[in-house]
Amino acid sequence: MGRLMVMEFHVMMNILCKKLWIYKKGTNKLCFDSGFWIIEAMRHFSSMFNGLARSFSMRRGKNSSNGDGREAAETMAKDAKKHDMILRSSGFVNVDGSNNLASVCSKRGRKGVNQDCAIVWEGFGSQADMLFCGIFDGHGPWGHFVAKKVRESMPSSLLCNWQETLAQTSLDPDLESDKKHQRFHIWKHSYLKTCAAVDHELEQYRKIDSFYSGTTALTIVRQGDIIYVANVGDSRAVLATNSDDGNLVPVQLTVDFKPNLPQESERIIQCKGRVFCMHDEPGVHRVWLPNEESPGLAMSRAFGDYCIKDYGLISVPEVTHRHITNKDQFVVLATDGVWDVVSNQEAIQIVSSTPDKAKAAKRLVEFAACAWKKKRKGIAMDDISAICLFFHSSHHEVNLVTTSK
Repeated sequence: MGRLMVMEFHVMMNILCKKLWIYKKGTNKLCFDSGFWIIEAMRHFSSMFNGLARSFSMRRGKNSSNGDGREAAETMAKDAKKHDMILRSSGFVNVDGSNNLASVCSKRGRKGVNQDCAIVWEGFGSQADMLFCGIFDGHGPWGHFVAKKVRESMPSSLLCNWQETLAQTSLDPDLESDKKHQRFHIWKHSYLKTCAAVDHELEQYRKIDSFYSGTTALTIVRQGDIIYVANVGDSRAVLATNSDDGNLVPVQLTVDFKPNLPQESERIIQCKGRVFCMHDEPGVHRVWLPNEESPGLAMSRAFGDYCIKDYGLISVPEVTHRHITNKDQFVVLATDGVWDVVSNQEAIQIVSSTPDKAKAAKRLVEFAACAWKKKRKGIAMDDISAICLFFHSSHHEVNLVTTSK
């Protein structure tokens, strides 16, 4: 426990020292403001100890019930929302001192209510170097309720499980590579535990009928210069990075979990489920019950959809990580409403060419909406949602702006 507290102290001190170097207005130079030092130090020490105090209170959950840790995490979420650190609608967030700038946009399709939703939480878990963002794509009669429920449950549950796993783990390896490997396994374990708990809670939640309804979930945690990506379903994360020759190129970070993927179809068939395309939808593989023409899910992993959970559908996330370098510019998280009509290369070109980063997601969503009209004539447009997370924002001001969807 003492070693963990000391580790976080050093992390926060590093952040504090970085924050004392500021951009002087009217210049493009980074300079040290000595007159600003005492005020900044007091403010950031206060923030640091608040964060450590909350972390300590959560870690005490190791000796008490899991509910105490979850309650503490939910309190953090309420505090973050109160201080404009959480965005749950279209808009953008850029918090003072953070290198992150997140642009969010969601557009209703032509199938009824918008079943997509998203979240960005800057300062995740009261940690200055952490950010959580996620995008959720609901389906079925209650899909919009399921998506929002998972959006509300996942961040707090993940934070609680991460804190508990961290408290039970000793970061002893001497090599930095070993420490990074161990941190990844801490996050992976936390995500696996979280997704299992969220799916179980959803099944028990009687206010939402999720038997024939569900949602995908694509989330990212940025911790310093590492991003941890967890994907359940067919949304996609694409990184924009500069190649050695200076060109901006896409790197797909996730797998679209469609039923026709060999490992997915094998699992479904072994569980007595079926995978096939409808005659009027060639190429669109769906998951079906053994003896019924339902539910016809177009993805192989999702929360909810308990009618087919015994027949191969799972809510287990694929968890990966990546070290962010100066070559990596931003990552796009988007639902299949974008990727059905926009290529990875097109997406990063649209985002990178948007002069105002805060409007990048809106521009990508509008481009996808136009592409639906051209490429999918006669087919009802799907809901379209995107998050554009920029890694090297030059802004140093408090901004959390929401706009109508």
